Amino acid sequence: MKEVRLVLFFTYGMSLTQWEKGGLFEREVALYRQLRPHLGGITFVTHGDRRDLAFAERLPGIDIVCNRWNLPPAWYRRHLTWMPARWKAGNVVFKSNQVKGADWGLSVARHAGRPFIARCGYLLSDYINWRNGATSNEACQASAQEKAIFGDADRVVVTTVAQQRIAVEEHGLAVDKIRVIPNYVDTEQFSPASSPAPPNRLISVGRLEPQKNLLALVEALAGLNVELWLVGEGSLREPIRQLADSLRVPVRLFGVVPHARLPELFRQCTLMLLPSLWEGHPKTLLEAMACGMPVIAGRIPALHGVVTHRENGFLCGLTPEEIRAAVLEVLGDAGLRAHMGGTARREALEHLSLPVIVERELALLRELSDR
Repeated sequence: MKEVRLVLFFTYGMSLTQWEKGGLFEREVALYRQLRPHLGGITFVTHGDRRDLAFAERLPGIDIVCNRWNLPPAWYRRHLTWMPARWKAGNVVFKSNQVKGADWGLSVARHAGRPFIARCGYLLSDYINWRNGATSNEACQASAQEKAIFGDADRVVVTTVAQQRIAVEEHGLAVDKIRVIPNYVDTEQFSPASSPAPPNRLISVGRLEPQKNLLALVEALAGLNVELWLVGEGSLREPIRQLADSLRVPVRLFGVVPHARLPELFRQCTLMLLPSLWEGHPKTLLEAMACGMPVIAGRIPALHGVVTHRENGFLCGLTPEEIRAAVLEVLGDAGLRAHMGGTARREALEHLSLPVIVERELALLRELSDR
């Protein structure tokens, strides 16, 4: 594989600087740090300005291409089409990080006559279907974009079997063109606590937005002897604080924290909650499971095959009453918590750990480079 160079196109509008600001840099680059020794080279194509170049020292062996001249997007895209000579010669594979921006990578790959992997952590069309309705103009446009990109790509990578089903049934893709490669977890960093956490401390990690259903979660905890830690930032921060105060629910709002701090926070809590109305393949849920935490998640289609009820986690409805019943049942059964946490940890090691995902990524690159 030393002759293969991987060129990764970032999500449209995304940059290394934004990854750092959102506390996601270390999580997002972990896979590519592990891949780098196996490949001839890796290039990140970002949408950031020259500030992204400052990350070069933290990414040895990974080239950074960014919009250092602050060109208008259309000009920057045209500039990328006339890519460096090393992108044209040798064994180069192009890849996108999400659907948004994948058309940039696809056009450059086709111009160079090289294979292209359309990777997406979540299906944009599925999210917009939930947010705006399946018949909305936005949903139709997103579906058409996905269908075009997936149809032209050499391989399509999704993170769950639910996404694979949508790609086959709604976009008409052949199953053998799709690879299901889950989001990865650093299972050495995210590992079980050495001592028990306070018995009634709960945690939820994610954006403080309506999608996460956090107002229902706060309402569900009214009158219970629990404390809720919320990690993340968003438009509902003040409404959550006001509701928690009015219901006398102890809530600690952490805001955005560096990714490296999450394991410490997880280990200080008894239960992870993610009662979302919609999800893709939630990394924070997987990281909590890797820590051996019992998790409660919303019973939504995206989590089919990710959380198995009462085995590696607990599924519940999305109303305050259903969330409350789930919390009471799980907190009241120490044996169930231990069983779910132990199963979740084993499955994370077997299916989600960085070494496992690195091997699956290398297998895909080997398959395309052999062509």
